Amino acid sequence: MERSFEQYFRQNHLPHLWCPGCGNGIAMKAIVQAVEKKGWSQDNTVIVSGIGCSSRASGYMDFDTLHTAHGRAIPFATGIKLANPDLNVIVITGDGDCTAIGGNHFIHGCRRNVDLTVIMFNNNIYGMTGGQASPTTPVGAKATTAPYGSVDRTFDACKLAEAAGATYVARSTAFHVQHMTNMIADGLDNKGFSFIEAMVQCPTAFGRKNRMGSPADMLKWMRDPAVMKAAWDKLPEEKREDKFPIGCLYSSQAIDYDAAYDQVIERAGGADK
Repeated sequence: MERSFEQYFRQNHLPHLWCPGCGNGIAMKAIVQAVEKKGWSQDNTVIVSGIGCSSRASGYMDFDTLHTAHGRAIPFATGIKLANPDLNVIVITGDGDCTAIGGNHFIHGCRRNVDLTVIMFNNNIYGMTGGQASPTTPVGAKATTAPYGSVDRTFDACKLAEAAGATYVARSTAFHVQHMTNMIADGLDNKGFSFIEAMVQCPTAFGRKNRMGSPADMLKWMRDPAVMKAAWDKLPEEKREDKFPIGCLYSSQAIDYDAAYDQVIERAGGADK
């Protein structure tokens, strides 16, 4: 019997080309389950992606989709939203795509509070292009560009999004499947820039290089240090070491970009008269 979420995939494009054990499929399924939970129409929802392992997801999803240039998914999505504010626009991006080459677009998308839901698949590595270190590669972790361990300090993309002006910021992992779906669904509800960090395992480029074992072992590597936000807030600082919070990390209200732009159009129309 066909499962309800299968209607959201282009069956003729499957099976996908992600490596066995990759967490991207888990995050992709969480997105369509969140869309289904909200009752969004496929005909009124647009999926935009950049370049990288994560961004291949748009090709498998049966919506109007746009596979854009490296790091440029957010400005493309902004153009779509401004052209037709009634559309629901979701951006799928990776840690390198979003915070490295696309970092400038990321912070200004947050600053403008564009009504987008951005899901960043964070596998801590450039998986598709050879396993280079990304801005989220942990300090000391190995990569092809850091064979003796990365010395670059790591971006906390959620803190960056909050500081730049996003009005909904959340984090979840591929282990916490239902939780991830809920975090994305809550982001879809937000009228403004929503950012969800979906932590996913990369057993090929990151796991092998760092001797992390099987994909199941990598899921445990995400499960064990993850702490729900309510519990995190009660943890003393000394007990937070080697742990990270998951859940809704920040939420606020502010006028979104297309609504603000409509006000400009109204003012310009009044001035003409």
